[in-house]
Amino acid sequence: MFFSSELISKTKLIRAGQTPKFPSEATTREYAETLDVQDKLAPLRHDFLIPTVSSLKKKALTGTKPQDEDSEPSIYLIGNSLGAQPKTVRKYLDAQLETWASIGVNGHFTTMENSPLTSWQDMAEDCARKFVPIVGAASSSEVVVMNTLTVNLHLMLASFYRPTEKRHKIIIEWKPFPSDWYAVQSQIEWHGRSPSTSMIEVQPDSDSDSGLYLSTKSILSTIDAHADSTALLLLPGIQYYTGQLLDMPLITKYAQERGIVVGWDLAHAVGNVELALHDWNVDFAVWCTYKYVNAGPGAIGGAFVHERHGKVMPASQHVNGNGANGTNGHSHSHGQTAGEMKFTPRLAGWYGNDKSVRFNMERTFQPTPGAQGWVISNPSAVDLASLSAALEIFGKTSMKDLRDKALVITGYAEFLLNKVLAQTTSDINSNGVNGHDGQKKEEALFKIITPANPLERGSQLSILLADKPGLLEKVSKALEENGVVCDKRKPNVIRIAPVPLYCTFFDVWRFVKIFEEAVRG
Repeated sequence: MFFSSELISKTKLIRAGQTPKFPSEATTREYAETLDVQDKLAPLRHDFLIPTVSSLKKKALTGTKPQDEDSEPSIYLIGNSLGAQPKTVRKYLDAQLETWASIGVNGHFTTMENSPLTSWQDMAEDCARKFVPIVGAASSSEVVVMNTLTVNLHLMLASFYRPTEKRHKIIIEWKPFPSDWYAVQSQIEWHGRSPSTSMIEVQPDSDSDSGLYLSTKSILSTIDAHADSTALLLLPGIQYYTGQLLDMPLITKYAQERGIVVGWDLAHAVGNVELALHDWNVDFAVWCTYKYVNAGPGAIGGAFVHERHGKVMPASQHVNGNGANGTNGHSHSHGQTAGEMKFTPRLAGWYGNDKSVRFNMERTFQPTPGAQGWVISNPSAVDLASLSAALEIFGKTSMKDLRDKALVITGYAEFLLNKVLAQTTSDINSNGVNGHDGQKKEEALFKIITPANPLERGSQLSILLADKPGLLEKVSKALEENGVVCDKRKPNVIRIAPVPLYCTFFDVWRFVKIFEEAVRG
């Protein structure tokens, strides 16, 4: 089944930078259900366990799964926080557990004939291969699956943040996820420097509608203002609070041309939008897998290291990508030497050793070429089993198809919300809310702070509620009571994520109906 001509035309319009128009009947249930019938990705929803209205009320384990219950599915719009559980996770975990129980330590090197998993030693590399088309790597050697996001960020900063007296600053956004702030702050302090002088924040555009928009112009201006003293730029591919998608290729190129190493936090981008990290020449990137990748709570993380930084070669040769571990040699001109090998400096551990020598237990560290040379310890086979199940589903589609649907379904949610906004504002004005001048005063109950340009966002809309006492709590309670699962960010933002893998147009329609009743009160 293919996307209907209507969905295809809307996708083409959006990708061309235009705003698609929805017909007058788009506000009806029938229209939403028609889009679902025509959606070629709709069958993928059956690969997931979507919580039901009744299962969300569970207080104790009953040995049942949501689909075992006679209850309508919840409206699960929180894949930007925790993705839905793939149905095959149990099969993959059971395979790992049976292997462990049956052959014990031999599971490290043995692949059971009818198992969906490879040997434990090769599981992380197998997952890395499956990430290649998702993150746009040149090969699996640029991808590593290990640890969690912030741990991986620290490992990357240990290698790529090499401050000098001249270049010591790190440029970040003004409102990063707190863990990124802590990581950058502590790395600067670790090097004996002060965040007050070495930590530079990109400020949002004060004249934007939301006051939260990070324009490319503002980012590039900040880079220019601190170019000669900046060692590293760290930004989010997608800003977690607003859902804004940044222009990663342009920003990366611009910063690198000014001697700055570029890293990206892709927590909200991997599995959500199309990426081409290798072609964009990104130095490094880190991400989690429990959001859009659906690997489970606290699941194992991932990292990307461009191939030029992962080279391992004789000490007589230089390790560089126009610099030992930077992009142009301005602040990175040396590699790390072990024995007769030379490579990008890093914090090392035995599991980063090349497999050919890993179990020789020698003192000389010989890293695996590529990103996997940054592995420190043996990754959890249980975590990798869960991730393997999640990545299997991505193998049934492509990031292009997922992005196509995301552009339309998120646009549909925006269209319906704007209809509600127009109606509620009209009702308020009709009821005569007066200002000091005696004129009717417009008072919107909410606004969308995610960029209106579909190409500047992923599968998320952030809804800023009016600053009215108790409104966030009232709306959140109504959504919860009606089976809507989304998240709130204080002081007054509700974030929804109509993830294309398992969310439907009918989900979006139902959510907006419930939200409208809640916000109108």
